Amino acid sequence: MPVQFISGVPWRSDRDLRTLVENRTTYTLEECELNIFETHQQAEAINLQFGDLVLTTMLKGKKVMHLFDKPGFDYLPGESVIVPPNEVMKIDFPEAQQDNPTQCIALSISPEMIKNTFTLLNERLPKKELTQEWGLDFSYFHLINTKDLSEIINRFIRIGVKERSKEKDLIASFALKELLIRLTQTQAREMLELTYQSMASSNPVAHVVAFIKENIREQVNLDMLAEKACMSKAHFSRTFKAELGLAPMEFVLKERLKLARQFLQFGEYQVQEVCYLAGFNSPTYFIRAFKQEYGTTPKNFIQPG
Repeated sequence: MPVQFISGVPWRSDRDLRTLVENRTTYTLEECELNIFETHQQAEAINLQFGDLVLTTMLKGKKVMHLFDKPGFDYLPGESVIVPPNEVMKIDFPEAQQDNPTQCIALSISPEMIKNTFTLLNERLPKKELTQEWGLDFSYFHLINTKDLSEIINRFIRIGVKERSKEKDLIASFALKELLIRLTQTQAREMLELTYQSMASSNPVAHVVAFIKENIREQVNLDMLAEKACMSKAHFSRTFKAELGLAPMEFVLKERLKLARQFLQFGEYQVQEVCYLAGFNSPTYFIRAFKQEYGTTPKNFIQPG
């Protein structure tokens, strides 16, 4: 999966820093609070806690995060972590220094906003295939940012930091609702990666995902996938997109690109060979799609610089 970075947030000037460890800048809105943290020196076992649910996203540098009494994990740009209310985050900064600081956002969201958003979704939309109801699952708290999730986080940062209009809180409210939707879809994709095989016999979306992964080098089309799900094309497309935030054929493309990237990392295949091994018919299309997804051509991926 490509790393989806969040656009940069302005750094505090040296004279504005109150501390070199987790210097905090806060933007308060009606239904949330946006915090930007900077650390400019190595540190260990720094505790951080919020009274509301918080979405944290790494912007620059590296942290080691300790949560839920589990072993620490590396926390890097392109990743997000969802933390429930009152949970203590214990954080290490093994590489932070003046010329290599860390930067992270923490967006705390009011319980009323979360409850109202998911209540509305559960009332207005059909039941979800994977989880039955819209909501967040703290079993999947460490996420790789998808493109959609990164885009809405970027937009929310712009609203929090730069928006000056009277409508700021209303605009933020709409963005928060979309953010919560994208979070549930990102979690669903993470969950499917781990459980699609065990769920394939009982869940149509998982069954289709298993079929795609097992037949990724074959020619797959929407008619075939809808038939596997025992749904009409229109119903299947809507259901799949609502669950995972991707159209079915977008998912197929991303799976092929992931496979192609793995082959390229082996270093044993030429670009044209990888194209066909990953299920593509056209080297030109493969190269274009790879560059759009990963920001570089397959050739440069093998031989950077």
